[in-house]
Amino acid sequence: MSGMTMSQKILAAHAGLSEVKAGQLIEANLDLVLGNDITSPVAINEMAKFTKDGVFDKDKIALVPDHFTPNKDIKSAENCKCVREFARKNKITNYFEVGQMGIEHALLPEQGLTVPGDLIIGADSHTCTYGALGAFSTGIGSTDMAAGMATGKGWFKVPGAIKFNIIGKPSKWVSGKDVILHIIGMIGVDGALYKSMEFVGEGIKNLTMDDRFTIANMAIEAGGKNGIFPVDDIAKEYLKEHAPNKEYTVYEADADAEYDEEYTIDLSTLKSTVAFPHLPENTHTFDEIEETKIDQVFIGSCTNGRIDDLRTAAEIIKGRKVAEGIRCIVIPATQKIYLQAMEEGLIKSFVEAGAIVSTPTCGPCLGGYMGVLASKERCVSTTNRNFVGRMGAIDSEIYLASPAVAAASAITGKISQPAELGL
Repeated sequence: MSGMTMSQKILAAHAGLSEVKAGQLIEANLDLVLGNDITSPVAINEMAKFTKDGVFDKDKIALVPDHFTPNKDIKSAENCKCVREFARKNKITNYFEVGQMGIEHALLPEQGLTVPGDLIIGADSHTCTYGALGAFSTGIGSTDMAAGMATGKGWFKVPGAIKFNIIGKPSKWVSGKDVILHIIGMIGVDGALYKSMEFVGEGIKNLTMDDRFTIANMAIEAGGKNGIFPVDDIAKEYLKEHAPNKEYTVYEADADAEYDEEYTIDLSTLKSTVAFPHLPENTHTFDEIEETKIDQVFIGSCTNGRIDDLRTAAEIIKGRKVAEGIRCIVIPATQKIYLQAMEEGLIKSFVEAGAIVSTPTCGPCLGGYMGVLASKERCVSTTNRNFVGRMGAIDSEIYLASPAVAAASAITGKISQPAELGL
């Protein structure tokens, strides 16, 4: 019997098998099925065609209307109504109405719904976020979500794996966003196609939980099936706070687990990194960036709307002013983060600097609302995708960056790093 990776062990356990191999097709039991206001209505309509009525387990489904809520138009209002009525009819425990709602991938770990060893599917490509806590989580289509909600099972092709050995300690303004942008720049947007990105190594202790969520979140941007971290003391502390009563299983890769490729990432050598249009792999560090004037800065999203991100941005923005002609939009990822940012005075710093702070929503990340770009406008964004037309006009440009770079850029009016402000 050959060794298994962390992801393969979780899949084997949920399929009731002693071992699985890369490429194998399995049916596995699900711990959580997630959907949002865009993808859930499609799944709900599919479920209406099934002979089975109702859901497999009202406690193991999470419905989070976060993309276009508070509703931006009639269509989004109808979508949310569809989800709301379905949740009510099926007595879904984890339905998050406006007021409790946050961006799904920040909200679920915060609510203690994602724990190590879980098998989680979500009708949203960034469901891979929960690998930060040692879960196997991956994005699926709405039809698979419908089947998952009805049966509690999902089909998987067992992924092969790439091992990323993380060593060293990052410098002051380098964060998880820089780590994952560096990796995507190195291996490309299809570098981990349908593979598990497994992060290991002594350097992981120098990455906060928020860093890890960001890295796992963008595994999909390298084509990954999932991203996953070992469950160390930092993760256990997080779980003690957010999921104190939930039991979980910690899986570790076998010493002889097979990896298709291995890379070593030395955090101490990484610099602030920006992904230029129109792919996350088009990365540059500041020694190669010419002066690039911008129109908008967006700090938020399921990638970088957490408290660490807001603290970093506020540290740079506090006591300064957003450059003339620049729109700076800050969106905390959940109500709890919003409240914490308020209590810590971060929101005050943003507003006094001339930024706006909005209720939790995905909004501008996918060109929905709250910051859509006009023709030829440029945005420095802490989001995860900079595809053509992603945030608005087809000829607008998105530069993906960390909260530190986004905040510095808001102050200077061009793509900048904190060093340019003497920080």
